Amino acid sequence: MSSPNRLFVVTRTRGPAWDGSQAMEEQSDWPAHAAFMDALVNDGFVLLGGPLDGTPEVLLIVRSSDATSIEARLSADPWGQDMLRLTRIVAWTLRLGSL
Repeated sequence: MSSPNRLFVVTRTRGPAWDGSQAMEEQSDWPAHAAFMDALVNDGFVLLGGPLDGTPEVLLIVRSSDATSIEARLSADPWGQDMLRLTRIVAWTLRLGSL
């Protein structure tokens, strides 16, 4: 049985609709994406997140019961797979520090 308090590392990468000449905040439909992500933080689903400098990737630390639930929640992102693709979901055991 999966625990609803399990931690996961999630990576997403830029999709084909990403405009490399624009900053993140200037991408198409940024306000809707930002509001969606803020709601995930407010729900306690996303604990930490942000772009990995020098890469096209974003790292999220998520609290969920399983990978399927994570995929389902992130599939509702207004940016969708064309802007930000889900690349990896890995269960994570936090050993140092705390959240």
